Amino acid sequence: MTKEPAQLPLLPLRGLLVFPSMVLHLDVGRDKSVAALEKAMMGDQTIFLAAQKQVSLEKPESKDIYHVGTVAYVKQMLKLPNGTIRVLVEGLHRGEITRFIDENEEFTVEFLQLEDMHGEETEEEALMRSLLRQFEQYIKVSQKITKETLATVSDIDQPSRFADIVTSHLSLKIKDKQDLLEMVNVKERLQYLIQLITDEKKVLDLEKKIGQRVKTSMEKTQKEYYLREQLKAIQKELGEKEGQSGEAEQLREKVEASEMPERIADIAKKELNRFEKVPQSSAESSVIRNYIEWLLALPWIEKTKDAIEIDKAQNILDADHYGLDKVKERILEYLAVQKLTQSIKGPILCLVGPPGVGKTSLAKSIARSINRNFVRISLGGIRDEAEIRGHRRTYIGAMPGRIIQGMKNAKTVNPVFLLDEVDKMASDFRGDPSAAMLEVLDPEQNSNFSDHFIEETYDLSNVLFIATANYVHDIPEPLLDRMELIRIAGYTEVEKLHIAKEHLFPKQLRENGLKKENLQIRDDALLKLIRTYTREAGVRDLERQLANLCRKSAKKIISGEKKRVVVTAKNMEKLLGQSLYRYGLREQENQVGAATGLAYTTVGGDILSIEVSHYPGKGKLTLTGKLGDVMQESAQAAFSYIRSRAEELNIDPDFHEKNDIHIHVPEGATPKDGPSAGITMATALVSVLTGRPVKKEVGMTGEITLRGRVLPIGGLKEKSLSAHRAGLTKIIIPAENEKDIEDIPESVRDDLTFIKVTHLDQVLEHALTEEKHESY
Repeated sequence: MTKEPAQLPLLPLRGLLVFPSMVLHLDVGRDKSVAALEKAMMGDQTIFLAAQKQVSLEKPESKDIYHVGTVAYVKQMLKLPNGTIRVLVEGLHRGEITRFIDENEEFTVEFLQLEDMHGEETEEEALMRSLLRQFEQYIKVSQKITKETLATVSDIDQPSRFADIVTSHLSLKIKDKQDLLEMVNVKERLQYLIQLITDEKKVLDLEKKIGQRVKTSMEKTQKEYYLREQLKAIQKELGEKEGQSGEAEQLREKVEASEMPERIADIAKKELNRFEKVPQSSAESSVIRNYIEWLLALPWIEKTKDAIEIDKAQNILDADHYGLDKVKERILEYLAVQKLTQSIKGPILCLVGPPGVGKTSLAKSIARSINRNFVRISLGGIRDEAEIRGHRRTYIGAMPGRIIQGMKNAKTVNPVFLLDEVDKMASDFRGDPSAAMLEVLDPEQNSNFSDHFIEETYDLSNVLFIATANYVHDIPEPLLDRMELIRIAGYTEVEKLHIAKEHLFPKQLRENGLKKENLQIRDDALLKLIRTYTREAGVRDLERQLANLCRKSAKKIISGEKKRVVVTAKNMEKLLGQSLYRYGLREQENQVGAATGLAYTTVGGDILSIEVSHYPGKGKLTLTGKLGDVMQESAQAAFSYIRSRAEELNIDPDFHEKNDIHIHVPEGATPKDGPSAGITMATALVSVLTGRPVKKEVGMTGEITLRGRVLPIGGLKEKSLSAHRAGLTKIIIPAENEKDIEDIPESVRDDLTFIKVTHLDQVLEHALTEEKHESY
């Protein structure tokens, strides 16, 4: 290192360094740099070259420039048309800036020349040879440096110059090159350079491997594409579209032509790409194809235009169903609200009633009245949640759930969707399907219904859901909360008569190839058919019996036995055989210990005769007739009440010590239960213990407490119909059921006298005669 400082103009370099003995071209364009270059040319054509710390700086200051650089000789200078100057420089030796003299017009610096520090010659020679080997291997991997360069470098025998020339040909970071420039110790410089080349060679090796791998992959893909295109061309020439590629092409055309949302189309295309790559013999191939076909089959935006006209809907409902006025009124109100709001969001209608009363046909009529497609699924017996939500595609034989299957059959996004027998769902270890139905029936959630098979959310918000059920108490509470109940109690005899004449009989004539001239059924015959050959709240069995009559009549006509058959009440037994049922008829005489109760059964209402007898014993109470827990408790409560009020009722207070009591409800094979037989049992007990007969024209329903209070019951309409059919003229009901009288048909209401009671004393007053029976 010289002790005498020298001064030179400074040229800051961006993105490169100049080493001693290195010759290269530079383009100079910045004002300060041009001024420094001109000042150098006016002198001895030497200039100080130092690199900027940050390449992006347009106007660097002294702190932004490395202090170790290279003194260079400007060999040539050429001005270019664009205003920049191209110069050819040759590095002379290293230098270190000690002071910046001028920074205004151009950079002028004071510097000291840095001299190389050498060690042992043999050690430096060994390092040079090692560096040459590494450099030779680097050239082979890099393929950016010519073999001539290697030959030139090999001829250099000065360690310092050798290291600088090798460095100038390497693709190193500016920071690494600056570190090498600042190293005056030649031995350290050679060692550091060997380490850098070794690291750089590893990176190049890795790049080469990656490049080779990518090339192999691309070649394979190109080969597959080429072969696939050849196969398509061959199939096209042969006029065939066989194999998986043809199938994939057909599916792709269907996806392009479909109107499914963009996100669903993207998923279908992605699956198609997988389908093409999976071997046709693979099980996954059929799974993917099945999935794509389901996406294509589902309606995504297709819909029918609503045509809600209340008058038209009224006419259709009246034409399809006789009676059910309150039910029709509620449906018309529902449709009116839909028309005003232009939105399907609202309560889910649930039609509740016995079998055969027309719940399903009502839903069909609603669909027809508003011009929507109709689809029905049965939920009876479903125990697996996957039946609603579908199975995941990982399972063998996976399919979508019943809801998605129903939407596929509907072919539109806004059908009338009937969920039949919603009360028949069960749950087991596979899950609770009713819990899955909560999302389906919730207007706030069903816009994003998730099926495990489809995986993507499906919008059910445009669907008009209607549910049906036989029993309310079998519907889970959370599901019941999402539905509005419309009760269809059953038909009166008058309504069944009209339904048979206007709907069922003409239908059976058509189905059995008969005409009105061939078969006629009188009204008295229809009434007998309803009363003694069917026992139901609906009309399903009635239709079967009418079909039976048509078949037997067809046989007589075809055989030539008769040309025209007229069915009357007298000749009906010849056609249909003996009556199937002895419909509950009231007692013909006042009876002691026999009271007529009113019951609600699965087929509507019926009367229930309760008989009581007593005989010498020790106060044992016997209950027979296959009574359930509730009716047994009612009998116990009635027995206890009578014991507590024996004197007021003119009964021997010790009757329970001297007599055994037997309460029997006929038809013991039929299970009977329900909270409405309490006052009937109590009346029959009091009748047998006092000897006062029960009035034959009186029927009763109501539960009793230990204090004699009469509690309200359900199913008053059905019970009243059965009382009317049995010939009763008076029925005793709890006072709290007065509000339910309006639901009873007017024709029935006019023939019955309703006695409203709050206490058993009132029941006995109206039900028992004043005089005792002769045998008492």
